[in-house]
Amino acid sequence: MISKKYTIELLAPAKNKECAIAAINAGADAVYIGADSFGARKKAANSLSDIAEIVEYAHKFLVKIYVTVNTLLFDNELKNAEKLIWKLYETGVDAIIFQDFSLFEMDLPPLALHASTQCNNDTVEKIEFLKSMNVERVVLPREFSISEIKNVTKNIDIETEVFIHGALCVSYSGQCYFSNYIGERSANRGDCAQPCRKKYTVVDECNNIVIPQGYLLSMKDNNLSDHIKELIEAKVTSLKIEGRLKDKEYVTNVVLHYRKLIDEISQNLRPSEGNVFTDFVPDINKTFNRDYTDFYFDGGRKIFINPLTPKFLGEKTCKVKSVKGKTIFLNNKFNFNVADKIAFVDNDGGISGTTVTKVINDTSVEVLSDCGIKSGTLLYRNYDAKFFKRLNLADIKRKIPLKISIDNTKIVIKSFGDNFITYNYEETFDVANNIEKAGETAIKQLSKLGDTEFYAAEIETSKDFNLFIPVSKLNEIRRKAINLLVLKSKENYKFQRRDTAIEYANYPLKTLDYSFNVSNDKAKAFYEKCSCCVKEPAPEVSKIKNITLMKTKHCLRDFANMCLKKNPNNKTLYLLDEHGQKYKLAFDCQKCVMKINTF
Repeated sequence: MISKKYTIELLAPAKNKECAIAAINAGADAVYIGADSFGARKKAANSLSDIAEIVEYAHKFLVKIYVTVNTLLFDNELKNAEKLIWKLYETGVDAIIFQDFSLFEMDLPPLALHASTQCNNDTVEKIEFLKSMNVERVVLPREFSISEIKNVTKNIDIETEVFIHGALCVSYSGQCYFSNYIGERSANRGDCAQPCRKKYTVVDECNNIVIPQGYLLSMKDNNLSDHIKELIEAKVTSLKIEGRLKDKEYVTNVVLHYRKLIDEISQNLRPSEGNVFTDFVPDINKTFNRDYTDFYFDGGRKIFINPLTPKFLGEKTCKVKSVKGKTIFLNNKFNFNVADKIAFVDNDGGISGTTVTKVINDTSVEVLSDCGIKSGTLLYRNYDAKFFKRLNLADIKRKIPLKISIDNTKIVIKSFGDNFITYNYEETFDVANNIEKAGETAIKQLSKLGDTEFYAAEIETSKDFNLFIPVSKLNEIRRKAINLLVLKSKENYKFQRRDTAIEYANYPLKTLDYSFNVSNDKAKAFYEKCSCCVKEPAPEVSKIKNITLMKTKHCLRDFANMCLKKNPNNKTLYLLDEHGQKYKLAFDCQKCVMKINTF
């Protein structure tokens, strides 16, 4: 049985105001978004005025807004980062998501702090340390299995956030230096060049090909749809959707999908308010994905990557029977639509595509260009025109139910919690000639809540109600009463505040290397106050080259059926990129981790 006091947050990404509002309307309990700097996504920056508007809208539904200030900070940026956090506090955001430990040495407002997965939150001891620093929440590593997640939720009284959907970093978050190494574009500074989405070959020490060229580091997308109940039973605080660079359609579709899954388990789990009204049926197979995986959730090894393409291939349709000019004849029936986009694997092993320009019947279509489509080609649909038309035209509204009662002296309106107002009539009204009709008119006019965030779930007049109130006056009363309720709700909004006075505790490790990403003097000073020696600064500062560029649960030995636990073939393996650059692979079989090292 799930405790009634327990709630689970559905946390949605937003690259801009439009996406944030869409996420809220689709049923998100919280939204995370970047400000105009230090947000780890250079292409997803937002002004403070936009964030303030999002906060204003979100808080009507008790939806929380978290802002990412989760890049590594250099010494010359610390003052500006501190100023930004104060400005965000003044806009009314609910928490800051951070990576850089310099924040503990700043003069900050009492904003809640959420420790990004980039903070090395990979052991119980480190998480306990963060709790001792008054951190309200930790974002758990994507690599955590359900048993590791439970170990945290059962043993530490701290909020936990788990990624449930979207793109997966092949590397442990915060410990990938590949992009910075090859082009000085730091992932930890929000400028990842995504080398993991490029082609590689695996060779041995004699340059024999062990794994042919492919997208050998390109992870499938995360999808924990089948594990939501397990996460709820584990008492996780927040279910996080990845995707701050995704568009409104993606956010809407995915949020609606998970809102439905959670509500099917129990509607009493929501920490926010408002019911979602729509006839649109979400389908996460229609929006961008690189095929899906539940990654390491069950602790079992499986194929995590899609070596064929880092792009969205789409849903399988059918094979081609024959081709005549731009007309494609199909070997099975399939309901293509005009403007559907088709993808297929071409002769070179790459991905090509075209667009449907005419549907002749359910076994033949005309396309913009055949692009080399041949008999026997398997077609995929990676853009369903009808689905996206329905999605873009869908009427998706979020409304808060009201209970309204009317009597001869006042109107009482209640939404949720302590949010209720009593509106006393400002003038005297005559007794109605037709009391029944007067009551019906009052109910009808006070129910007209239009574009407000409310709807009248329950509305009634008292048994002795007998007043004649003109329609114009009822409309005026409704507007005034709703404005009072909105103000009351705003006054009653409860912020989670952090105690900024900390007592330094011993960090679980005594010495730290470059993988702890210390990039400024304040972060270094903080660790030293916690009895810890910073042996090496972050690679972005030191420019050191002889390092592990990445560690990952994805094992290319296992992918090649050469796991050392099963096969004693201990040849040294190398990753070879398209330009001939080699990287040495190392394998920690005890921890089931692969490392990519500089050569």
